[in-house]
Amino acid sequence: MSRVLLIEDDPSVREGVEIGLRRRGHEVRAAATGESGLVALAEFRPDLLLLDLMLPGMNGVQVCRQVREHSQLPIIMLTARGDDFDVVIGLEAGADDYIVKPARPEVIEARIRAVLRRLDDSPGRPAIEVYGELTIDRVGLTVTKAGRRLALAPSELKLLLYLAAAPEQVFSRQQLLEHVWEHSFSADARLVDACVARLRGKIEDEVGSPRYVQTLRGFGYRFGPL
Repeated sequence: MSRVLLIEDDPSVREGVEIGLRRRGHEVRAAATGESGLVALAEFRPDLLLLDLMLPGMNGVQVCRQVREHSQLPIIMLTARGDDFDVVIGLEAGADDYIVKPARPEVIEARIRAVLRRLDDSPGRPAIEVYGELTIDRVGLTVTKAGRRLALAPSELKLLLYLAAAPEQVFSRQQLLEHVWEHSFSADARLVDACVARLRGKIEDEVGSPRYVQTLRGFGYRFGPL
């Protein structure tokens, strides 16, 4: 059972999601505004945050940014259809995934499980991998650079572990969506691109000339060359 904080201003949506999650065994705390949600976050200490983008007052993007200033809590955004610009801003702010409303309870449950699920430790890979100044601990699920531990959000860590398990191999965006986010359908490639951008901002010396996560235009991403 996981502890889920839901921040959603629409009473009917909030009640429906809350009931659905509780029926599936989650402990749920709900809030109607960003401000009250941040208070609940400190008190409830959830395992995951379900965050509506269009909130009165402090909106979801602002909440996401504030949470990311001090926490790598898994965050899934809830968004209405057509909020393309807000989706991009939310992903860039640090959200790990997003769900378009209205969504069936089983869809929300699947996304929660995917975000919370520990990534496979890649049997056959060493527990500690060192690439220049970058060190990846697959057992402790930590990443350090020049001895300094990096604060990676769940999607960023999963992406790095997956790419680094096959150096030099090129993965398409769809492959990464399937293996990192566990989306079995043709999902939005912006999830991948936004996560890559955030990851590069944390592990690369020069984001414009990445050493670790490189783009092969028309094909996808790879880890290396080293």
